[in-house]
Amino acid sequence: MKKTIILALSIFGFSVSAQKTHEVSAKETPYSISRKYGLTLEEFYNLNPKIKDGGILGIGDSVVISKASNISDKSPVNPAIGQVSVQPRQSLYALSREYQISVAEIRSLNPEIGESLQIGQKINLPLENIKKYIPPKVVSQTPAPSPSLEQEDTPVVPVQNKSGIYMVQPKDTYQTIIKNFNMSLSELFRINPGLEKEGLQPGVYIVVARNNPAISAPTEKVRQKDFTPREKTQKKEIKAFDIADDGTNYTVQPGDTIFGILNKFGISLDQLIELNPSLATGLKAGMVIRIKGSSDKTSFIKSSGDALNIVLLLPFGFDAKDAKYRTAALDFLTGAKLAIQRSIEKGQKLNINIIDEGSEASFKKVLTSVNRDNTDLIIGPFFKSDLEALMSYVSSKKIPVISPFANAKDLYKYDNLIIVETEASVYAERIAKEVSTAYNGEKIYIVGSGQSYAGAIQAMLEKSLGHPNISVLKNAGDIKIESNIVTGQPAPIITILASDNEGEKTNFVNTMINLGKEAPGTRSFSMFYSTDFEKKEDELGNVKLVYIMDRKINTQGEFEREVLKQYTSKFCKSPSKYAVVGFDIMIDALSRENAKGEIFNKMGKVQTHLATKFEYEKTKEGAYINKGYRLVRLNP
Repeated sequence: MKKTIILALSIFGFSVSAQKTHEVSAKETPYSISRKYGLTLEEFYNLNPKIKDGGILGIGDSVVISKASNISDKSPVNPAIGQVSVQPRQSLYALSREYQISVAEIRSLNPEIGESLQIGQKINLPLENIKKYIPPKVVSQTPAPSPSLEQEDTPVVPVQNKSGIYMVQPKDTYQTIIKNFNMSLSELFRINPGLEKEGLQPGVYIVVARNNPAISAPTEKVRQKDFTPREKTQKKEIKAFDIADDGTNYTVQPGDTIFGILNKFGISLDQLIELNPSLATGLKAGMVIRIKGSSDKTSFIKSSGDALNIVLLLPFGFDAKDAKYRTAALDFLTGAKLAIQRSIEKGQKLNINIIDEGSEASFKKVLTSVNRDNTDLIIGPFFKSDLEALMSYVSSKKIPVISPFANAKDLYKYDNLIIVETEASVYAERIAKEVSTAYNGEKIYIVGSGQSYAGAIQAMLEKSLGHPNISVLKNAGDIKIESNIVTGQPAPIITILASDNEGEKTNFVNTMINLGKEAPGTRSFSMFYSTDFEKKEDELGNVKLVYIMDRKINTQGEFEREVLKQYTSKFCKSPSKYAVVGFDIMIDALSRENAKGEIFNKMGKVQTHLATKFEYEKTKEGAYINKGYRLVRLNP
């Protein structure tokens, strides 16, 4: 065995010495490496077949960049590679149909691309397919010689089809192109966003005609996805674009809407918001927004693999000009995006489509943005009326829908609905149970104004305790301490807070602290959480306060500290209540999902994430409701 290992190492050492390698650094791709060493993309793949067969190019990997001495110097027989630029609303599937090549083959030629494409992104395709399927043919009939060989200086013959598309030749420069096509350099850059930054690349198609339908004004809806020539094309007004370091800027015109901008430029709402934080104040004519960023963002494009298609419906209210819930929606999105990022890092494949829920009045128009045939899970909307409209819209497909906040018994009839917000009646039942266990003949005071919880707790206590002495008050200050008729000492009582009003919570806390001193043995309970409970923990321990909290972060937990650090690093702020909810709902949903979208198979799991406990129960009507909460007991 030892000799075999030594022999293997000797052979390995010989083979490496006959080849030159390159260590991959950040952001490098097969295309950039092949250009650096004067290789065609096909030559690079022939030298590194594992990468061509779907292997991932990782930082620190060694790739072969020159042939071994015993390898023939003959030119590769595989077809040459050209490039095309992605057009508005063009997907991998559309490219595969247009150029008669499978999606898998496109991915093998472009291993760096994700699930989505960006307008102007360069895609490697077999040159033969590009020649064959772009009419009329606009390519040289002789394969370009290898860049590593000396070439004679030959004049460039500009070849242009009727649609104004030109394939860059090996010896082309900016000056030769603008001279041959009678245009200025600024005009060339303007109608080819990104060209100035990326430079001319042989085999790549660029626009050289000012009346090309592919560059119609941003205010006109693009009707074509290809370069089919038109005999009579009227000249259209073209609005200027400013080229930014990392994308394209657009000046908002009067009448523009968010929905219209997304359609014009093939960008997702998530990308638009991330690139333009100023949109939190709304869309205004004259403002300059970025419409194109890096190519690693996700969009809602169904892949042929096992990726889950998830729709987020959030009330940004951009087009409805309703900013009431915009901050909450943006915060919810930040939390959800962190959960998505963590899930993707663990290998989960996701396609996310973020849709503006708008306002309650305009929601029905938004529904058409949800693709019922290509959606595995919907999170949102926030409002009950919108939720009912959505459930009706997807009823035939039974798409799982998670409601973050809306919770009402008339929603229980939808068997594909998952309700996250724990109904307050669950808290009332638990507090009544806690009081029944602690009861020892004391007088009971229930504090709660304008809510039915106090009456519900009273009814439950009377049923379980027989005929207890119960008083329902609107104000904690009205609680009276009575003396024990035998000892003459203040008699302990039981107090219950059944109100979520912040003022009443504060009043209750102060009253309980005083009662704990005045009548030792007094016990207190609360249906709802207050920050005062933690601020005055020691004093409230004297009344052995028991309270329910549904969302509170344990800042001492290892998982919680990790998530909080990640969130702060990513968004430069601490998570708000809505960010926490967004994270917890998304991470919980993804933990229950599988590649087939079978979320309902794992609804029995009880789990707590950053601050929310999820304990689902199927109602007799059909919906799943969350009965999760945490009970806190304070002791002296």
